[in-house]
Formats: sequence, C-alpha cells, structure tokens
Amino acid sequence: MNEARKEFIKGIRAEIPILIGVFPFGLIYGALAVNAGLKTIEAQAMSVLVFAGSAQFITAQLVGMGTPALVMVLTIAVVNLRHMLYSASLAPYLKDVSLKWKVLLSYLLTDEAYAPSILHYEEGGALDFKHWFLLGAGIGLWTDWQISTAIGVFLGAALPANLSLDFALPLTFIAMIVPTMKKFPTIAAASSAGVVALFAHPLPYKLGLIVAALVGIAVGMALEGRKSAEATR
Repeated sequence: MNEARKEFIKGIRAEIPILIGVFPFGLIYGALAVNAGLKTIEAQAMSVLVFAGSAQFITAQLVGMGTPALVMVLTIAVVNLRHMLYSASLAPYLKDVSLKWKVLLSYLLTDEAYAPSILHYEEGGALDFKHWFLLGAGIGLWTDWQISTAIGVFLGAALPANLSLDFALPLTFIAMIVPTMKKFPTIAAASSAGVVALFAHPLPYKLGLIVAALVGIAVGMALEGRKSAEATR
C-alpha cells in the first residue's frame, strides 16, 4: 500500500498545475448553466453525473439557444467520443486491473486526468500500482470541478459581466495537449480537427465541433491503425 499511496499522491501533484486553469472554467460553466435556464440542482447534478467539462459547457450553451434535445444528445455523444481514444491509449497500462477499478477510472477519465497519466505511464517502470496515479489525478480534478462549478452555480448572474475568465479554457487545453503531441498520429489528429473547426465554425448549433471531433478521431484512429498494422508485419 505504500507504493499505491505514493502513486496516488504523485497523481494529485501532477494534476495541481492543471487545476489552476480548470477552476475558472468551472466558474464559467456554473454561471452559464444557470443563466441558460437550468435550475441550480440541475446544473450541479450535471457536474456530478456527466463530469465532462467541455460537454457540460456546450450543453449549457445549447440549452440557452433552445436547441432541440436530439441535437444536444448527439453533440454530447460526439464530443465525448475522444474518451474512446483515451481508453485505447491507456488500455495497455491498465488491462490487468479489476472490473471495479476500470469502472471507477472510466468515470474519472477526463482530458485533464488523461494528459498527466499517459505521460507518467510512458516513462515506464513498475506498473503494478500505476492505476493509483490516475485515481489521484482524477479525484483531484473531480474535487476541483465540483467546488468551482458549485460556486459558479450559486453565484450565477452575480459574477461581474466584465470578469473575463474565458481565456482559462483554451489555455488549459493547450497546456494539456502540447506535452502529449510527440507522435505523428496525435499531431495529425489535433491539427486536422483544428483546421476543420475553423472552417466549420459558421455551422448552426455548434455542429462544427461535431464535424471537427469526428475528423480528428477518424484521422487519429486511421494513423494508429496503420502504425499497428506495420508493427505486426
């Protein structure tokens, strides 16, 4: 258990720099959700049940726009498809953990928890307790997210309109993505999604994000599949 505790603490420590950027993002979501028409309990329940910042952010915006429910469901599903790639990337390191652990870690698996975890796992070393690292990173993020969104939810419109916190979202994702962009499939997936997002931005209901996400996922999976096929030859 000493090794497990060490990995858990390492996960929390690795997550701390990211939490600084996530906190204002949570404030923005909470305030946006309430102002979009969600009840306080609904807005906070989404943080607990969904626990996916980008999906929650987009959903709150779509609710405020009066978007049809089917479009919202499809948007959330597509935006969260990237978690399939995260799972596939982490699978070699977590394949031996129990089903209970996999269920728990799948709930805690987010962009912010994945980034430091995959970097840690790629360093090598003993993998017996490395699932505790992801647990520490995930719980650290979960706690930060619940607190920040709760503050945003209950403050709601009380937050000053000129308090520009929007910068936190892109900065947080840039800080997470750049260190992981070491392999060509990752770079190609991120680049293609970014280019498509720019050109598809005018689409209604933020459908451009869906298109960009699908393109990025397709490019990444295609290149990873080709890489795996070449490795097995």
